Amino acid sequence: MDYKKLQNGSDIRGVALEGVEGQSVNLTEQACRDIGRGFAVWLQKKTGKTALRVSVGRDSRLSGETLAGWICGAMAAEGLQVTDLGMASTPAMFMTTVTEGYQFDGAVMITASHLPFNRNGFKFFTAEGGLEKADIAAILSLAASDSRTGLPAGSVQSGEFMDVYAKLLADKIRAAMGEDKPLTGLRVVVDAGNGAGGFYASKVLQPLGANTDGSRYLDPDGSFPNHIPNPEDETAMQSIMEAVAETHADLGIIFDTDVDRAGAVLSDGSELNRNRIIAMLSAILLREHPGTTIVTDSITSTGLAAFIEKHGGVHHRFQRGYRNVINESLRLNAAGQDSQLAMETSGHGALKENYFLDDGAYLVTKLLIELARGRKQGYTLESLIADLAEPAEGKEFRMNLLLDDFKPYGQTVIDELTAYAATQPGWQIAPNNYEGVRVSFDKAHGDGWFLLRLSLHDPLMPLNIESDTVGGVKTIAAQLYPFLKKFDKLDTEKLKAYIQ
Repeated sequence: MDYKKLQNGSDIRGVALEGVEGQSVNLTEQACRDIGRGFAVWLQKKTGKTALRVSVGRDSRLSGETLAGWICGAMAAEGLQVTDLGMASTPAMFMTTVTEGYQFDGAVMITASHLPFNRNGFKFFTAEGGLEKADIAAILSLAASDSRTGLPAGSVQSGEFMDVYAKLLADKIRAAMGEDKPLTGLRVVVDAGNGAGGFYASKVLQPLGANTDGSRYLDPDGSFPNHIPNPEDETAMQSIMEAVAETHADLGIIFDTDVDRAGAVLSDGSELNRNRIIAMLSAILLREHPGTTIVTDSITSTGLAAFIEKHGGVHHRFQRGYRNVINESLRLNAAGQDSQLAMETSGHGALKENYFLDDGAYLVTKLLIELARGRKQGYTLESLIADLAEPAEGKEFRMNLLLDDFKPYGQTVIDELTAYAATQPGWQIAPNNYEGVRVSFDKAHGDGWFLLRLSLHDPLMPLNIESDTVGGVKTIAAQLYPFLKKFDKLDTEKLKAYIQ
């Protein structure tokens, strides 16, 4: 098969199990073994070393153990010393490359994040961080070839790292608060969605003294019987909101399957995700690092931009894609502009102080330090974002592009809409469009904004609209539809149905 089709940006993803109509397995044993061989050859070329150590972990997916056996065996056959760490989180796997006493040359995480049960995939790390798109393309090219390391066979052994990783997080809270059990008297509930995040309750919160009674779905189960582990999923968020309400918790935490993303629910029952969690982390970091730049994806609200600026920071609205925002923050730091946080509204967030690793457990750890500190000093988490202006309404329309070579056509739509917007009264094109076209509207024309962009990987154009006035989204949509309907390869039926 064409292994290039397994690339999903800086990850590898595919179908690992039968059971979904129309989705044939493409993460076959042969594919997994070839990918393992490809990574071994790539790592040897990158490091120039002949004695290589690699760690492998997996989330709770049903296919994870099988895929781990295949890729571990293939890397060992190429001369690598492989340690299978079993159940783990994606951020923990990176940490195996930099933590004293471990410091593996590379790491592999077997996960497909929040995708359905039949999917799986691979993420790769070195001590420099997660691999880039070009690296994944190179590994898949090697997988499709007959390249070998030429080394004598290595071995596979079992190991454990999550206890070490959890203690790193717990000790960070202890150090910040100067106490052994700084969460005593606080109730914090966790919804792991049967993914890999259940460890946070038993190995971080409880040793710090927190009451975690009322937590949900901590046991790993790759069939995901309760809800998809995804902070962006409405059912998942409803679950953690219910847990907070039922237990009168001080904080509720929800993770995605492999724990590189997180969301939260505050004690008043309000969701802490999307713009709100970026705002709270910005408030914390701007107190610690005045004037720092916060890099976000392209669909953050105007209220968040105003919030960051009001708190003395610089808001740099960039592109969708967690690697994009991380790399932009790295670029700014390299150019001499301090940037402490790179975060997507999806919940992917990476901090300069933590290797720019998108780590949901680390983000939550920052919130818990603030929760404990606020209890001592007499303020609440809610108060940190009390001045965040939030939109009255918002909606996303995902419009399919009905042709194979979709990117040139989609770019034409964006270019022509940009030119059209420049001629319309009450429309104002954003000064920096790093992705698609973003246009703001005055109160008479919708009191909000839209962003039309091309999907990173799929033949569709997401259209996000927000308004500070109830009914404003429909007003803006109604102005856009007559222009967009002219493009016969752009499916605007959902937009049409909304405004009628």
